[in-house]
Amino acid sequence: MIPSRPATLTRHAALLLIALVASLGSSGILLAQGPSTFEVGEELTIAALLEREITGSEITIEETLENGANYHRYIASYVSEGNRIYGLLTVPFGNAPYGGFKAIVFNHGFIPPASYRTTERYVAYVDALARAGFVVFKIDLRGHGDSEGEPAGSYFSPAYTIDAIAALKSLQTLSFVDPQGIGMWGHSMAGNLVLRAMLIEPDIQAGVIWAGAVYSYDDFSRYAISDPSATRDVLERMPAFRRSRELFETYGRPNTEEPFWRAVSLTANIDLLNAPLQIHHAANDDVVNIGYSYDLIAALAAHGKVYEFYEYEGGGHNIDSPYFDQAMRRTILFFQRTL
Repeated sequence: MIPSRPATLTRHAALLLIALVASLGSSGILLAQGPSTFEVGEELTIAALLEREITGSEITIEETLENGANYHRYIASYVSEGNRIYGLLTVPFGNAPYGGFKAIVFNHGFIPPASYRTTERYVAYVDALARAGFVVFKIDLRGHGDSEGEPAGSYFSPAYTIDAIAALKSLQTLSFVDPQGIGMWGHSMAGNLVLRAMLIEPDIQAGVIWAGAVYSYDDFSRYAISDPSATRDVLERMPAFRRSRELFETYGRPNTEEPFWRAVSLTANIDLLNAPLQIHHAANDDVVNIGYSYDLIAALAAHGKVYEFYEYEGGGHNIDSPYFDQAMRRTILFFQRTL
């Protein structure tokens, strides 16, 4: 067992924010629809998530792996909504600085659950962040690898968002981690996850999104997603895909003029964002259209949010070399400034 400190579970800041927005009445700030408004899909609304207390657990070391260049590597686990969730945990060599190491919850994009492996994919990404001195927790979202629970997808279920916040809460129990120095990184599908988490969890100090998708749900209708690994056979096995059809049948195709789609829209509730966000996207991304990021930064700018946006002429969906090094360098510098 890793040395731990008591978990911080209070959500006073979020509750105060809800009360403040409610008191503003007709001032023009959007208040998400209350969870009792919708018979179908209320769990996905921002208002319902704000009311939810999300907790983590102590982190358990399951296996010690070969060290990285200047950091330890472990398979570790924690508990999210009763599911034991596994992941790759990196810890810098040496003693922690005063206050603890800064840490990053690393959220993977869509990978068919049956082919997911903890120590595969994103190897260079995690290595770069770990070499820079961060504690990195690359979590295996529920239903992936050895993680318990059903794979849910991010767009039509809050499950992955809950797993990511529970990971943050679990990192806060570690004596060598700064409990108020934790950020989130997400790729592709996890861009949606990271932004949703940032709207509802005040302890996320900063977020970085690479090639993210679906922020208003109108953009989902506008741009779609062209992931060859997301075959009909793979998606049909995921409850959230079936849930999406139920939502479409109940509320129609995404349209933020409709109350439900406005209540689940991240950009319609962007006033809740209080931490800085950095966004990266390649113009030639053939999986997630860069239009998703254009629409997001327009909403961020319109609401006076703190953000950085970097567009790359090449690199594709993963922002591969020769663009990878620059994108990762910007990511590291951003986390160093903001955590």
